[in-house]
Amino acid sequence: MAVDYEQRVDFGRLRDYRLARARAALEASGCGAFLLFDFYNIRYTTQTWIGGALGDKMTRYALLTRDGEVRLWDFGSAARHHKLYSPWLDPEHCRAGMLGLRGAIAPTAGLMSDAVREIKGLLAEAGLAGAPLGVDIVEPPFLFELQRQGLTVVDAQQHMLDAREIKSADEIMLLNQAAAMVDGVYQELVEALKPGVRENELVALVNHRLYAMGSDQVEAVNAVSGERCNPHPHNFSDRLIRPGDQAFFDIIHSFNGYRTCYYRTFSVGWSTPAQRDAYTRARGWMDAAIDAVKPGVTTDQIAALWPKATDLGFADEMAAFGLQFGHGLGLGLHERPIISRLNSMREPVELKTGMVFALETYCPAEDGFSAARIEEEVVVTEDGARVLTLFPAQDLIVANRY
Repeated sequence: MAVDYEQRVDFGRLRDYRLARARAALEASGCGAFLLFDFYNIRYTTQTWIGGALGDKMTRYALLTRDGEVRLWDFGSAARHHKLYSPWLDPEHCRAGMLGLRGAIAPTAGLMSDAVREIKGLLAEAGLAGAPLGVDIVEPPFLFELQRQGLTVVDAQQHMLDAREIKSADEIMLLNQAAAMVDGVYQELVEALKPGVRENELVALVNHRLYAMGSDQVEAVNAVSGERCNPHPHNFSDRLIRPGDQAFFDIIHSFNGYRTCYYRTFSVGWSTPAQRDAYTRARGWMDAAIDAVKPGVTTDQIAALWPKATDLGFADEMAAFGLQFGHGLGLGLHERPIISRLNSMREPVELKTGMVFALETYCPAEDGFSAARIEEEVVVTEDGARVLTLFPAQDLIVANRY
């Protein structure tokens, strides 16, 4: 993504943009500081990352204060690594931290109380001792310790999601590159999708190709075929692909932190009238939503273009949540806006230039077991939606046609 003869992603500019957005959100919040455990927020403010195995254990955390300084507590030697290779951070602000690995070390060991005392001292030094502390996500024992030591804790996650809502040109380029990698994987999936292969083998193929192309995390791959298509299970199994199956896939990975959520549906060998009809209807709902995307449109207007839960045989919108669905994409898989009949009719959100989100539609087939699932990622521009997901999906593709 970087060469000396073209301007592509400017990572320095990306870091400056993200930190400035976070600082503006802190200023608007009324908090003295944000204490961040959500590893997407940590990456957004500190421009650091370590593997998901440690990143989601509620051990690494960052403190963003009103004076603009950001401090990071990380897993053991990772803190020393940041001092060497993350020159945008003050080396004195990169510290080792350990709170208990989601309870594996009991709170009675004192690690949490020590950490809170340190944080409280830093706030006092910055003149913020009496100001509210915004926290995004937190383990209950740590929250209780903050309160026990006299800190007023409020929600920071809403403010951080506000900060991450509008994507810069560099973020959009990284999202586009992440989608381009999946474009290529789908080509290989179509070639491999034939009778006798198992869903899990196809998941292995996706993981291998994405990591070979430079993905930094394959978060999940759904591989759903045959009778498993309806209802949608949101997983994969060891099922053998058979002639005439309908199969759909969702590929969720990140490139330099920026994620995809990218469904495609295929038939194997041949397609049936029921499969083609379901696909046509799912595609129609998708196209209507994409055509409606523009600045100033509200999310309830998008959701209203999709069928109601009862139209698909579900009791209510909660039971059908995620089938006709839109969600923001960025460092996180589910950012703003969230578009659904479940929430958008109650609290619509205005679309803005620079938002990036995925749109998902699903249609069960009349045969009772097949189904079509389509997803497109779009950028909101002044002229409407620009689609990032380019593997063909206007019509149902038959893989390895007989």
